[in-house]
Amino acid sequence: MAAQALLEFEATITDRGQTTVPSAIRNMLGVKKGTIIFKGLEDGTVVIERKEIADDNADPVIGDFLAFLEADMASSPSHIRPLTQDLLDRSAALTDGVEVDLDATLEDD
Repeated sequence: MAAQALLEFEATITDRGQTTVPSAIRNMLGVKKGTIIFKGLEDGTVVIERKEIADDNADPVIGDFLAFLEADMASSPSHIRPLTQDLLDRSAALTDGVEVDLDATLEDD
């Protein structure tokens, strides 16, 4: 007997083959950003699962840096400040004229 769907959502696929995973499904999987796994079953069913990342595959430099940031934010929360208008203006100036075509075909890896 096939499993019954707990949640069901209709979605569209862009010309680039992209779709948005609905927030209720992301919440159900416990993912915010990162990799998910699509599995196509023989009966035509597609299963989406959260990808579990093994610790041995983690980049130690990034892991150490993130741990440093976490410890610093926890020990010195007063160091956390919002971006200044000057920094926002400089960032806008650096990206001025940069155009991004969200419908452009992605290059092969």
